[in-house]
Amino acid sequence: MSRRCLGLSLLMPLALAWLPGWAWADEPCRHLTATGNPEYPPYLWRDPQNPRQLIGANADLLKQVANELGLVLEVVYVGPWSRAQEEVSSGRIDMLAGYFHTQARTLVTDFVSPPFLFNSSVVWVRKGEGFAYSDWSDLKGRRGGTLVNNSHGQAFDDYARAQLNLEAVPSATQAFQKLLLKRSDYVIFERYPGLALARTLGKEGELEVLEPPVSSEGLYLALSRKSACNQPALREQLARKMKELVAGPLPEQLLARNLERWQRQQAAPAP
Repeated sequence: MSRRCLGLSLLMPLALAWLPGWAWADEPCRHLTATGNPEYPPYLWRDPQNPRQLIGANADLLKQVANELGLVLEVVYVGPWSRAQEEVSSGRIDMLAGYFHTQARTLVTDFVSPPFLFNSSVVWVRKGEGFAYSDWSDLKGRRGGTLVNNSHGQAFDDYARAQLNLEAVPSATQAFQKLLLKRSDYVIFERYPGLALARTLGKEGELEVLEPPVSSEGLYLALSRKSACNQPALREQLARKMKELVAGPLPEQLLARNLERWQRQQAAPAP
């Protein structure tokens, strides 16, 4: 082989590596799976027409990213939030469609920056039975509820672990039910998903939020470190496309659109 041909043969893989989709050209990695918290409208929730799928703002945005990269992304329901995280940690599912960043989570997932949406975690209480609250210290000495493996930001997580009495349960529905039964004094859960859940349970008039929020955290795409498709080239392409999309109005548009979508579904008569 001539020196020129040898040089071209060496350069060709490097050139191809920068073509969209080349690094994951193997068929299995052109079809990726994602999951997330199924009790998280308008960000994510189970599709009433196909309960094995998750829909919402997170799903719509990630499918847009995948489509522009020539990938197929399926956002699937695998069980409650704790189970969803287990499926991604094990590599059985490739990624989480919305994850708060913490040090512990970086051990099992690679976060794709920047975050695509932000969400506030708040203190939920029984209506008319709130308490004086202005900062985290006002939660001390009370019985709180949260979700298994849920996070409300590294700083609050660390504080709660050391200072608060928080019981973790598998689902937000269970956490709210325990609150309404007076088996806890408050629940830490995100604002919009909590409002959506309260409406679903028909308990919106029995719950309220204490201000200010305990935290406001970014939602990230997070790839399982055990996924065979988690390669540097894919992460770089995802980050580049995500940065492009979040610089514009699309994420907030999708959030507003999915809030209306979820509300229409709740207003529709039962089949």
